[in-house]
Amino acid sequence: MRRWIAPCLAAATLLLSACAGLSPTRPAGWSAPEALVAPSSFTGVHGLAIDKQGRLLAGSVVGNAIWQVDRQTGAASILVGGPEGQADDIAIGPNGEMAWTNYLQGVIRYRENDQAPMRVLAKDLPGINSLDFDRRNGKLYASQVFLGDALWEIDVAGVKPPRLIAKDLGGFNGFEVGPDGMLYGPLWFQRSVVRINPADGGMTVINASFETPAAANLDGRGNLWVVDTASGELAKVELASGRKTTVAQLSTALDNLAIAPDGTVYVSNMADNSIQAINPDTGAVRTLTSGKLAVPGGIKLDGNTLWVPDVFAFRQVDTATGAVQDVKRMQASDLEYPFAIGLSSKKMALASWFTGTVQVIDRATMATDTMLHGFKAPYDALPLEDGSLLVAEIATGSIVSASGAGFETRKVLASGLAGPVQMVLGQDGALYVTEAAGNVQRIKLSDGSKTLAADKLALPEGLAFTPWGTLIVAESAAGRLTEIDLATQQRRSVAENLPIGLAGGPGMPPPYVVTGVAVAADGTVYFSADRNNAVYRIKPQR
Repeated sequence: MRRWIAPCLAAATLLLSACAGLSPTRPAGWSAPEALVAPSSFTGVHGLAIDKQGRLLAGSVVGNAIWQVDRQTGAASILVGGPEGQADDIAIGPNGEMAWTNYLQGVIRYRENDQAPMRVLAKDLPGINSLDFDRRNGKLYASQVFLGDALWEIDVAGVKPPRLIAKDLGGFNGFEVGPDGMLYGPLWFQRSVVRINPADGGMTVINASFETPAAANLDGRGNLWVVDTASGELAKVELASGRKTTVAQLSTALDNLAIAPDGTVYVSNMADNSIQAINPDTGAVRTLTSGKLAVPGGIKLDGNTLWVPDVFAFRQVDTATGAVQDVKRMQASDLEYPFAIGLSSKKMALASWFTGTVQVIDRATMATDTMLHGFKAPYDALPLEDGSLLVAEIATGSIVSASGAGFETRKVLASGLAGPVQMVLGQDGALYVTEAAGNVQRIKLSDGSKTLAADKLALPEGLAFTPWGTLIVAESAAGRLTEIDLATQQRRSVAENLPIGLAGGPGMPPPYVVTGVAVAADGTVYFSADRNNAVYRIKPQR
């Protein structure tokens, strides 16, 4: 009989090894992070300007910075950091002075040159958006859009309060002051480009055939160049006749433009972190710089597909190849600045704390099923298999359950949370939630009771369970991913010194753009990096 023992043991060992392959054991360690989707400059790119030194300047609102971009190579670096550098638009004055709009802060900042101190020219102007100088006399004008709708003259000395020129214009977005002292720009909500007299607010429509015009600049040759964010077109409008000609067809989600002295038109695209240079005579397009992602947030994995809410777009990433595919883009769809995503077998839910919305999408058609407004800074949303929806409201410290027709039946499942950020269901059927205060809470779905699962974490955000049952948590304030055995509370670092933990400006919630975490069936860890707009993977070492 003994001669049969060794073969049987060998067969048993092979069988156990095969079974272990179906459910990976805890690895001995982790490989270094590798980029699945490459980093890019900016964090959403908006206003453009060319200064007296010939530098191309680009503003980022979410990224809280003004960048300078080499017009030949596309190399980009930060010129004014955050939070003061937050810029939706940038203007250069007649003597080289620079002013810019802190859109989320409601502030206009100014400095005379690179070495001069920054000054606040105006504040308490929510949604302060576009601005420009009258190069004849140095007067400065600025407009509010989206969070307000008004046009102002700003005292460059910062002594007098802003003078209201006009209000309820229809979204006077990226505009420019002409050599005649008139203001030329688009009305975002009126499909028009117009001329406004800053003396009395009198307005004349030049052309009204756009979809969503976002910005306009003059070329000094009697033409107004316009970018349409909804259609993706760069068009030229003759001031004398109003005749419109499409010069280049670009991608949607265009934001702003600037015209160089040689006539080259530079255009920004917030969804692609791109700046493109267009030849005004031929329409030829050259991409200076771009990215596959704009501002990746909370991610989720389903098979070989990573679903990425990208603030200015909603995208999917093939984990085998790193290929990125658009699902929806801002301005060209019904998307509303998504920061996080939850999945069930039939639904997706995109959450935006910025707009207070949860967008429920049917996975079979990828069409929006329901758009829910009025949540209190929802940082995450999770559709359940029973058709209900869980929403993490950071402003109320609650997990809200929404169900029924149109998800109108709502109740608080759990309250008293210290800043709920991201949610995931555990294998035990409970809900696990990161708290910005430094904890992970376990919540029973049956009664909402809470149990502290882990504490003393440095601003935990994204979280995901491994196939062997431990929890991976992104500690954004420490720039690391941590693995936690919830049964023993043993911890080990998965990766450190990571480009995560982007800081928000004044008034922004501490988590800001969340670091998303997902774990594949083989134990590979994926995370989004909000400091350089990349997605990384970390493979287990066995």
